[in-house]
Formats: sequence, structure tokens, C-alpha cells
Amino acid sequence: MKPISGVRDDSDTVSETSQARVRHASRLLVALPQPYDFAVSTARFEVYGLDRATVWRDGGIHRVFDGHEVRIEAALGGVDVTPHDESIERQVLRFLGSPFDLAGFTDWAASDDTLGPLVTALAGFRPPLQPDPFEALVTSITAQQVSLQSAAAIRSRFIERYGVPAVHAHAFPKRERVARATEDELIGVGFSTRKAEYVVGLARR
Repeated sequence: MKPISGVRDDSDTVSETSQARVRHASRLLVALPQPYDFAVSTARFEVYGLDRATVWRDGGIHRVFDGHEVRIEAALGGVDVTPHDESIERQVLRFLGSPFDLAGFTDWAASDDTLGPLVTALAGFRPPLQPDPFEALVTSITAQQVSLQSAAAIRSRFIERYGVPAVHAHAFPKRERVARATEDELIGVGFSTRKAEYVVGLARR
């Protein structure tokens, strides 16, 4: 299994201080359409319980993109991303909901009796997106007919078992890895029999 940048093991020789300096040196602002409220937009990753693939830690989010654990935190005009390159930036922008035409939605919803007050109250909210279709589908299956807190717990156990760990977050499990799993294994991490069938079947298609 390919290691993820930043994974800890007994051979690590770089100190925490040195790692922090490297992260700081490669930090870059990624602009987002305004208004944007990072805390409101990402609150679900703290409210619903631990998500092993999207870890809220010390005011920022840790997530694996392109085999690198990336930290995303609030910044004026957008978010600070550490480390940064063009590929990571594209994935971060999608993850943070950049494709949504929120200006168009706001213009349409502002005059609605129900939506209008919500648009004002949630100014700056931009819903996050799963960057990968497989992750999005597995997450949707996990959340069917259970509370969001229960779904987050099951998803985290699934990620921890089949994903690759980095420093704080895990890479979401690859489709190929899940295709080798059995339905009984998925039941063991909390899926119902039918959901286990769906997830394994999806991975093997």
C-alpha cells in the first residue's frame, strides 16, 4: 500500500518543530467567492462527531489530497492551505463547495418568505462536497435511515479500517481496496446487511 506523506512510523526523524516549519513555508491563500464563512461551512465536521477522513483540529481541517495530508484553515478572502500545489488547490476548491452558484441561489431565494431569512442568517455558508464520486455514494449509503451522528461513527470506522492513515486524517478508502472486502467485514464496522451489499457491489462494478 502506498504510504501517505506525513505518516508517522518508527523511522521518522523529522521533529514536530521542523514539520511545522515546512507546513508554514508552503502555506498559500486559496480565494473563495465572498461572502464565505469557513467556520459555518465546515461546522458539520465537528457537530456530527469524528470523521476520520475530514478531521477538525485546532480550528482547521485536516484531509488527504493527492497522498498528502493538507490543513485548511480560515483566512481573509478564503482559506489557507498547507501544503499547496495546483492539484491540491483544485481539490480543495471542490471540497469547499466552490462549484455551487450561491450568488444565483441567493438572488432567487432572497424574495421567498421561507428561504429569504435563511439566506440572511447563513450568509457565507457554502456546503462542502466530497471530492470523489465513490466517496459521495458510500457516504450517502451510510447515512440512509440512521441519524447523522450514527452515520458519521460508521463512516469513521469504515475509513479507519480500509483507508490509509496520515498524521491526523485518513485517506478515504480506495474503491479497489473496498472491492476486496467482504460483506461480513462491513457489517462488522456497523453497516446493515443491505448497506454492506450496496457498498461492496458498488466497489466491484
